[in-house]
Amino acid sequence: MLDSFLKFFELGLYHIISFSSYDHILFVALLTLPYVFKDWKRLLILISMFTLGHTLSLLLGVYDIINLNVNVTEWLIPLTIFFAAVFNIFTSGKPSDKRSFLMLVVVLFFGLIHGLGFANAFQGLVGTSESTFLSIIEFAIGIEIGQLIIVFCVLFISFIFQNIFRFSTRDWVLVISSVILGLMLPLIIKSPLFS
Repeated sequence: MLDSFLKFFELGLYHIISFSSYDHILFVALLTLPYVFKDWKRLLILISMFTLGHTLSLLLGVYDIINLNVNVTEWLIPLTIFFAAVFNIFTSGKPSDKRSFLMLVVVLFFGLIHGLGFANAFQGLVGTSESTFLSIIEFAIGIEIGQLIIVFCVLFISFIFQNIFRFSTRDWVLVISSVILGLMLPLIIKSPLFS
């Protein structure tokens, strides 16, 4: 039982913090950029919303309730990151209360899309002796911890740039969001969906 927990916990953790799937890191970074350490409760709600969406759609995908074409998923993931970056750019410097509900919806959507994209791969990872439902929950715990690690790192780097190098919060969010937006454009345009 502990072996199964560790297996799926680690899988969830590395699914988020792996540089081979940097889309997660970029999305969580975009979520975190406008905030500071004192906003930890809002950030916890945001990343938990991603985990909820990811877990729900993973369950729906694994149990064949909903299936989404892989090419559609591979196009929607960078598109969602692109829109999160655009949202950051247009709301940079504005009070964070106005962005909360919309960001919750975007985060939930991203989680739903990505969970569906990973459903087929996840099915191959669950052994016959393991409970699929329990494995998904263990995986979700790993995702949540992985996101917390990324959030802490981004908050720490933001703190350094804003307090030591004197970047304004607005400029910091604009620059990093613009860079991420630029990274997503080729992935959206060159998607296998359009091949």
